[in-house]
Amino acid sequence: MSHPDTLPSSASSLRVAHVMAGATTGGAELFFERLCVAQAASGLSVLPLIRQDEARAARMTAGGLPPKELRFGGLTDFRTGPNLRRALTSFAPRVTVAWMNRAARFTPQGNWVLAGRLGGFYDLSYYRKCDHLIGNTHGLVRWMKAQGWAANRVHYLPNFANDLSDTPAIRPAGLPDGAPFLLALGRLHKNKAFDVLIRAMKHLPGVWLVICGEGPERAALEALARQENVAEQVLMPGWSTRPGGFIKACSVLVCPSRHEPLGNVVIEGFSARKPVVAAASQGPTELIRSGENGLLAPVEDARILADQLGVALEDKTLAASMATAGRADYDATFATAPVLAAWHNFLATVEPA
Repeated sequence: MSHPDTLPSSASSLRVAHVMAGATTGGAELFFERLCVAQAASGLSVLPLIRQDEARAARMTAGGLPPKELRFGGLTDFRTGPNLRRALTSFAPRVTVAWMNRAARFTPQGNWVLAGRLGGFYDLSYYRKCDHLIGNTHGLVRWMKAQGWAANRVHYLPNFANDLSDTPAIRPAGLPDGAPFLLALGRLHKNKAFDVLIRAMKHLPGVWLVICGEGPERAALEALARQENVAEQVLMPGWSTRPGGFIKACSVLVCPSRHEPLGNVVIEGFSARKPVVAAASQGPTELIRSGENGLLAPVEDARILADQLGVALEDKTLAASMATAGRADYDATFATAPVLAAWHNFLATVEPA
């Protein structure tokens, strides 16, 4: 397997611009940061253009790739479009990648291949200017084709997760010493189904749950934990941009989402050699072979989710074998090297529509 910094020598001649106008936090946004920095480290010429975000700019600058910040505002933002065009024309990329709807709306056509990168089942009208679409799951690629996009204009490029092999384990503050804990990561949004997970906790006495994220459902989730009499088992420490230490320390990583096009957290669990339990939404069913590299439960079923979590906690032999199989999948498909190689091939060979 090639190392990410040993891509073909032609990498240095490839120029790619990535346009991100997304939220402050989120899985796609954090992967955008990782991909841009990793591509630059591998030898590509990379121009990241982001919505104004001091924290994101600081992280990318610390990674050696300071981004250009633009407003990416609403319908009355008449400056971002011309400024974006000037930046792209000056940089002269071979390929420009527009990440999600707002970026696709702002990004102009030009003397470059324009690709829209989707991490979900978005409104494809935003991508009508694009030559090509990129999906990070096979399910998304099939869906795009079903919407009328030609097969040669739709591409599967998976996400990579950081290699957590050598990351020190860090137990979240507030946990009793030695207590087993489940870890869930993501925006506190109804799609993530953290309410289902909280209801499952009443069937798991003596087990703690850490939900690492922030969002509009915080108050409702805290109220539900009190209502279900599990508030003392549930910690919600807020969002973390570097949750690797928590992942390495947890007993089981859980992804209970109602709707999850990919499930970055599943891949992160694979990387950390942790048993993973997920609801059988779109992404996790593509990643997990239940009983082999993780366990699946029906969407919305708190009781069966609790049962599967109990199996992962109590059957140490099965948990270890699933963790080993998940790590093998990570090494083959979701580590930095194979994903960078797939992106390099796309950037080097894709042609205008």
